[in-house]
Amino acid sequence: MSSVNMNILMAARNAILNQNNALQDIAKNVGVTGLDRVPAAKKPQGSENFSDQLTSALHEVNKLQATAEEEMNAYQMGESNDVAAVMLAKHKASLGFESTLQVRNKLLSAYKDIMNMQV
Repeated sequence: MSSVNMNILMAARNAILNQNNALQDIAKNVGVTGLDRVPAAKKPQGSENFSDQLTSALHEVNKLQATAEEEMNAYQMGESNDVAAVMLAKHKASLGFESTLQVRNKLLSAYKDIMNMQV
């Protein structure tokens, strides 16, 4: 692989890592409106429950997949010629989906373990 390709890959990797860090900072500092429809600003800090966090994560993964689909369609229609942006969006969506799948698997495993406990 040429040094130009490696530089592009490293720049893309660093951009993803920086965006991930920025999203984590935002998630820590900004509340999310939950299923109970109470604005996050009115909730005491740290009171966001598990279902709210899970719903928020699923919505974020859905947005990533929709963005990847839009990028891919724009590229296929000739509206965009940035292959790197398309591949980056698809990779983000793929990582989000795989992460969600792993969380689901862990939750199912924990549920099965709890259900098999003797009381």
